[in-house]
Amino acid sequence: MPTKNTSKLEFIALMASLMSIVALSIDALLPALEHIGISIGIQDSTDNQLLVTMIFLGLGFGQLIFGPISDSLGRKPVIYMGFSVFVVASFICISATSIEVMVVGRILQGIGLAAPRTISIAMVRDSFSGDYMAKIMSFIVVIFILVPVIAPAIGKIILDAYGWKAIFNSQLIVGVLIMFWLWRRQPETLPVEKRKKFKMRLFIDGTKEFFKHRQAVIFTLVSGFVTGSFMVYLSASQHIFQVQYGLTEEFPYIFAGLAIAVGFATFLNGTFVMRFGMLKLVSVFTIVFMLIPLLYAIIYFNSAINPSIEIFLTFCGLEFFALGFLFGNLRALAMQPVGHIAGVGAAINGFVSTIMAVPIATFIGSYVTETALPLFIGFFVCGLMCLILIKLLPKKIATT
Repeated sequence: MPTKNTSKLEFIALMASLMSIVALSIDALLPALEHIGISIGIQDSTDNQLLVTMIFLGLGFGQLIFGPISDSLGRKPVIYMGFSVFVVASFICISATSIEVMVVGRILQGIGLAAPRTISIAMVRDSFSGDYMAKIMSFIVVIFILVPVIAPAIGKIILDAYGWKAIFNSQLIVGVLIMFWLWRRQPETLPVEKRKKFKMRLFIDGTKEFFKHRQAVIFTLVSGFVTGSFMVYLSASQHIFQVQYGLTEEFPYIFAGLAIAVGFATFLNGTFVMRFGMLKLVSVFTIVFMLIPLLYAIIYFNSAINPSIEIFLTFCGLEFFALGFLFGNLRALAMQPVGHIAGVGAAINGFVSTIMAVPIATFIGSYVTETALPLFIGFFVCGLMCLILIKLLPKKIATT
């Protein structure tokens, strides 16, 4: 429990801040994608989506590196190690003059950011379990969601005042402040006596142990489909709102409003999960997550244009509200039976779900050209796959 130097509230805020470096590195850059594309010579505007999806590719592989190491060296040293990689990668992005160099920089950024993203979850699992862990995760995600709410607007302000390279510089400054906070205030959550001697066998044995738990595997796959569908929105949102709808100036505020829908649902989840349990909420809102885009697809399947922005935002808001009840609960359910290998467990969970998400987002995103209909078809297909996987769960699962 985080009682030595930090209160529970400060622990939640710090874990959310560690995760938020990832969101800041993605969402603050969204208003600048077109400017970056012009600067580095991108010819097809849909290729701007690579600047978003490639950081997720790095996140996926980075988790395999840092998660197992943290089970041996402790959580905090490995977070510092990953952040150092992020610093180097950020300077590569700033100096990039071609899409190839920028993509390399974004992948390396993702690898570095995998450390705070993955290990913050392992630190939560070190400290809590069961529905209470899901409650803590919900409050962490609520704070984490505040970053997508404000990041695009902040990114737009920085872009207009100083140019797109300043956005990368601002991310570095925020990251350094969070690292200092971690160093000064957060105790190590993995005691020396619980650490495992570092060797390749540690990861191999941990992987075998993880895949013995059908619950962990199924909820990891479900997370992959949910993350993949949401990543389509993240990578294509700039194209949808700025190109298809022509709302260039309004884009940061629209993005913020939809992020609030996720945050509000996640906040409610923190209360509801203690009453109904993680599994019940996931089961109900997976169905909701599937039915909303199905309705959209039925209504607008033969339409060659998007509906009015008001209708589009209504459907998006409802879909993201359902997502708010899935994100934290899915991760908590996947991690529940593997608390004894939290570092490796978090790494495998994050790697599999992210590596699934990248091709899903890239494939579906390539069709989001003239209208946003492929986005909702993607939501529906991913939701259907999630529902099928949940039906394959064993009758008894670990929730405490």
